[in-house]
Amino acid sequence: MKYSPAPEIKKQIEYLVTNLQMTHIKVKNIHCIRSFDAKTRAIARIWGMPKLFNEVVGIEPNYIIEVNAKRYDKQSEREKIKTLIHELMHIPKTFSGALLSHRGPHHHINDREVEKLLRNIK
Repeated sequence: MKYSPAPEIKKQIEYLVTNLQMTHIKVKNIHCIRSFDAKTRAIARIWGMPKLFNEVVGIEPNYIIEVNAKRYDKQSEREKIKTLIHELMHIPKTFSGALLSHRGPHHHINDREVEKLLRNIK
């Protein structure tokens, strides 16, 4: 599979984090890539970094947001924003490198919740 940096996605992430007041997200530790020839059905994915890297090596938690070019680029602008919001919602308030599942005792990551956040964008 081939990857390339996606600086335009990073700019959208910066915009979303600011406008949605996701103050727990350290934008400098979010990296964005576009994948080509991916075998996944996913439009986008987020990759976390296990806590072990922080504890043993001292590397700060980082996240990679990967957009699947074949699927993501075909979306409307609104759907692209929704996709990125969905991926950002997987980042826990602790910004620990872990990822939140789609359902938890205190959160849900689904279209309804994404739409609620989308309404808050200025």
